[in-house]
Amino acid sequence: MTAYEKPKVWKWEDEELNKGGNRPTAGARFEQTLPVGEAPFQLYSLGTPNGIKVTIMFEELKELGIVDADYDVYTINIGKDDQFGSDFVKINPNSKIPALVDYSADKPLNIFESGSILLYLAEKFNKLLPNDLHERTETLNWLFWQVGAGPYVGGGFGHFFAYAPEPLQYPIDRFTMETKRQLDLLDKTLAERPYIVGETYTIADIAIWSWYGRLAMGDLYEGSAEFLDVASYKHVMEWSKRISERPGVQKGLAVAYKSLEN
Repeated sequence: MTAYEKPKVWKWEDEELNKGGNRPTAGARFEQTLPVGEAPFQLYSLGTPNGIKVTIMFEELKELGIVDADYDVYTINIGKDDQFGSDFVKINPNSKIPALVDYSADKPLNIFESGSILLYLAEKFNKLLPNDLHERTETLNWLFWQVGAGPYVGGGFGHFFAYAPEPLQYPIDRFTMETKRQLDLLDKTLAERPYIVGETYTIADIAIWSWYGRLAMGDLYEGSAEFLDVASYKHVMEWSKRISERPGVQKGLAVAYKSLEN
């Protein structure tokens, strides 16, 4: 393998070859009209770890009897660059799923970033976020921990373990080390409590389970559960299984996504 020599100014070498996927620029690439259903919430997403956070949240709210938490969910196929269409970019200028529009507000309200959506829905319906100052703050501590830590698992470990053109030891070692450190942190935390914050299931559990619970149960990156020896994190495994058995979680994973063409 030839050593990489850093240029003084980086240039995108695929500019003339790679017309799809990521680019070093933001913004819409084509005109798009997103469908809008009749439910008060319109969700544009995909069944990724970040995407399932929101469908699980909606289904958990429904399980709690919140009848106003009705939503339509549409597939944003990131492999076909749906996220770069003009309508989607109006909702989320960062062109990442999930993106949500609340039509029940005084005027349509755009919410993007999965952590922001979870917090918005929890506050709107006063569910899955404790009112006690200490427990609320602890919930937000862990919610934002996941938002900050998750990219090391997905864009770091997951990318180099499962998707990179060739296996490279340095990045795999680097991100495996960090992923296992995070799993150890969760395992030590969950050794003392049934849920991330304590005795109560919260949006912190939803956010963290969607990445780390799925990872622990072998549902992310083929072969990664064995590679990471996730079975050794027994408290994470018990917590992951407990949450996977919740009706709201199961319904959130099984939700039917509508096509943009419908």
